Amino acid sequence: MVRTAITVVILEIAITSLTLPGTAPSAAAATAITQTAATTATLADRMPAGGRGVSAAVHLRRMAWRWALRQRGKPYVWGGTGPYGFDCSGLVYAAYRAAGLRLPRTTYEMLDSWHLVPIPKWRARRGDLAFFGSGHVELYDWGPWTYGAADTGTFVGFHRMNPYWHPTMYFRIRL
Repeated sequence: MVRTAITVVILEIAITSLTLPGTAPSAAAATAITQTAATTATLADRMPAGGRGVSAAVHLRRMAWRWALRQRGKPYVWGGTGPYGFDCSGLVYAAYRAAGLRLPRTTYEMLDSWHLVPIPKWRARRGDLAFFGSGHVELYDWGPWTYGAADTGTFVGFHRMNPYWHPTMYFRIRL
């Protein structure tokens, strides 16, 4: 793919600029660059073929949503990131990681991530992030519905918003 080829060229330039003439890149630099290339190639390989009009971020969001739906019925486990249970941010983290994007692990760290762009509720779509204050996150579904791991003793699934329990912030993923 063109995107992968451009990334490889950029990474080769990065390797060259990080090394002194006549020396090889350090093991740490080579490892970091290889991991970045692998992640970028994975994301590029998962993107839809050109001409469909679906952006890479939309495709990623949809992949994360579909992955999260397959976790329905698993128990809430404090600190859980799967595969046997999840907490609220653990489900969001695991869903986007499965789609090829590594978000920060906790709700508080997610709120500080440059990957999140604030959006109004009317722009929210399935798979966008819905934060209930700063301590709880779920994936937005539609209308009054979110999807996630709510609390101890519950299972991953759909949750209906109400006047007392509803998201206060919505975010979309930026690549």
